[in-house]
Amino acid sequence: MKPINIGLMGVGTVGGGVATVLKRNAEEISRRAGRDIRLTIAARRNVEQARELVGEEVIIVADAFAVVDHPDVDIVVELIGGDTVAKDLVLRAIANGKHVVTANKKLLALHGNEIFARAQEKGVMVAFEAAVAGGIPIIKALREGLSANRIEWIAGIINGTSNFILTEMREKGASFADVLAEAQRLGYAEADPTFDVEGHDAGHKLTIMAAIAFGIPMNFGACYLEGISRLDGRDIRYAEELGYRVKLLGLTRCTEDGVELRVHPTLIPEGRLIANVNGVMNAVLAKGDAIGPTLYYGAGAGALPTASAVVADIVDVARLMTADPEHRVPHLAFQPDQLKDLPLLPMDEVVSSYYLRISVTDRAGVLAEITRLLAENGISIEALIQKGSLSEGTAEVVLLTHRVKERQANAAIAAIESLASVTCPVVRLRMEELNG
Repeated sequence: MKPINIGLMGVGTVGGGVATVLKRNAEEISRRAGRDIRLTIAARRNVEQARELVGEEVIIVADAFAVVDHPDVDIVVELIGGDTVAKDLVLRAIANGKHVVTANKKLLALHGNEIFARAQEKGVMVAFEAAVAGGIPIIKALREGLSANRIEWIAGIINGTSNFILTEMREKGASFADVLAEAQRLGYAEADPTFDVEGHDAGHKLTIMAAIAFGIPMNFGACYLEGISRLDGRDIRYAEELGYRVKLLGLTRCTEDGVELRVHPTLIPEGRLIANVNGVMNAVLAKGDAIGPTLYYGAGAGALPTASAVVADIVDVARLMTADPEHRVPHLAFQPDQLKDLPLLPMDEVVSSYYLRISVTDRAGVLAEITRLLAENGISIEALIQKGSLSEGTAEVVLLTHRVKERQANAAIAAIESLASVTCPVVRLRMEELNG
């Protein structure tokens, strides 16, 4: 059969990995796809640097639009990132009748609805396994492997930078600032780490998974984001004393009232497998009504792990290029006319358990005042520890609550902070059992 010609846009770390995998495993890939797959043209502004990564036999251009407009290119691979030029390139590739493989989570979370609609109109495929969890095949699992299930919830550690920082803070007792500096030195964190440590990256990935799991349009704007930059090492230590690990968790759940879509630091029981995912590794826990909880674990970033997912998408597209578009797996698992605009729950309506750390004046009756205010807001206590004096005349109370709505927790916290005996703002973290 005629070889498949690949056009690559963005020859950086991952793009170089894609070229390496395509060349190194060419025979294996051909046997799987049923035809040869070859990298024909690649785009990078620095042509010479691109040539070092992809080899002499590949045409190198500085203008990425030359790739999407090349008449011989069958599949366009977009690894540029961002949602401006990348969007224009992807839409033009689709308009030219070319299939697209992308690792761009931001592009899909913000513009996926338009991109998939255009692809549907043109009868082309947009594959995006690498956009969510690097080398972990979570998109294929959700879209195909679990298609017999009603997905109830998904919880994921889907940002390696944040997971590395939290792991180091727990294991070494170091501060957030010190571990962040170490992560930057090792290349795990960017010079500006905001995208990772404040939850934006995880939010983009969670938005994509929620759309596939529940058959809803992408809606990143409704995703609640809370990062880890304000986490205190004390809370990580106290959580461990109580039998929990703190992870930056992306969680989406379909309830009778609507869909939860949230990213925040979360206490998870230390016995759960996902609580023991450390360093830069990623993991996604998905609960289906028939299969129960399933865990997917692996490298969420890096040149070759991400390239593995990109090339797997290329093989999938190559196999299905001649298939009737109506018989292909839909982009978001559900048929396009079967997507539902389910309501997305505001954070105030989400139900969770809570970890509260309260700094108080060390005197009799303070604990009674706090428990009274919690009770008045319908909140019961599951566990409580009182720590020794931090300074002259002050102490800390750490407590875990049973499940309540966020607005109840917010009201109780505001009331507690108004007490004269409370010396600092209350520290609040959410808790999830993740036991199915």
